[in-house]
Amino acid sequence: MATATAGALEGTYSVVTPEYVEFRFVLAGLYSRFLAMLVDAVIVTFGSGFVMTLLALALPIFPGFASALGFIVLFVFDWGYAILLETAWSGQTVGKRLFGIRTIQESGVRVGFTQAALRNLVRPVDRLPVFYLVGGAAALFSASHQRLGDLLAGTIVVRDRRLKIPASLARSPEEMALVQDAAFASRLNALTSEEQELLVSAALRREELSMEARLSLFAGLAARLVDLGFFKPGHLSDEKLVLVVVAALAKRAADRAARPQKARAR
Repeated sequence: MATATAGALEGTYSVVTPEYVEFRFVLAGLYSRFLAMLVDAVIVTFGSGFVMTLLALALPIFPGFASALGFIVLFVFDWGYAILLETAWSGQTVGKRLFGIRTIQESGVRVGFTQAALRNLVRPVDRLPVFYLVGGAAALFSASHQRLGDLLAGTIVVRDRRLKIPASLARSPEEMALVQDAAFASRLNALTSEEQELLVSAALRREELSMEARLSLFAGLAARLVDLGFFKPGHLSDEKLVLVVVAALAKRAADRAARPQKARAR
């Protein structure tokens, strides 16, 4: 179940899982989305223009063919740029990354190729008549700030949250022995920000759940971690595996925060 509360500039979006765990996202404002779009438009314009210039120089005796090929290049840049980056970068383009926003599915998980393709292929309609007036009007009157492409693809644009993990989630030395394994560290680095937040939120709110919901939630999360390549020793329960991963994330975050302080001390 999902609910949205939005004003003209920003709002919140909540997703409640079947296990009654709630995840909240801050919706990206129209201003930050517009600025990100401008950055992406500049990249697409200069990138396609550069390639089209090279084609004109490389095929001077076939100007018609060069022009036709140039239009194809412009099409590929215009649509392919956002589709490929949002698929590869968990819902972000260069512009979105600069302004700290990203596209996710309405269910709260990362977008895939299908969602990225659907929302970006509708851009020509959202751009009508100029400067995304149709898309901007749709987003302004939508509770979740969704333009037409988002409504079709079932996506929303949210602010990219920085992960904060309390040190109290640290586990015993025996359990944390898993973290020393190189394969474990590699899998940890491969977790997306959405996956990390899901694990952390579950760990922080586990005491609020009924026993049945808690067992079901952590069984699903542990199965997902195993699918991602994490090793689960026989002596670890599903919940403890998740807590070990969260503790490892906390340790990594603490180590990264300590580095600048050590550098200033020198």
